[in-house]
Amino acid sequence: MVKEIVKDQEILSKMCDDLTRKDMQVVRDLVDTIRSNEECACLAANQIGYTKRACAISINGRVLVMINPKCVGHSQDGIECEEGCLSLEGVQKVNRFRTITVKYTDEKWNTKTAQYRGFEAECIQHMFDHFEGILI
Repeated sequence: MVKEIVKDQEILSKMCDDLTRKDMQVVRDLVDTIRSNEECACLAANQIGYTKRACAISINGRVLVMINPKCVGHSQDGIECEEGCLSLEGVQKVNRFRTITVKYTDEKWNTKTAQYRGFEAECIQHMFDHFEGILI
């Protein structure tokens, strides 16, 4: 179901809990909501009202779902980026790692590890901030 984007900073500032198999409706709602927002590159569960560690990322026309993702490695070099957020007004400068390695569970409950760089890595790191209740 397409959900409204949460803009309440009190909700967005809460730490997120791990998502379990019982929470799979959250994943379906994430996918439906990101597909309905053309300007949305990535979406965390707390942006649609669920304080769970799950996100959806739009990559080359498809939606990648990450459940309980963790950064298990990163490059030493970083980049300064300007990021916006559907839940917040404006754009902020942030520092991100250029490349990250992420271990996550997909929507079929398979464990995966993959490396991301550039804009994809930036989006995933933005999602990690959401999971920790960090607002850019």
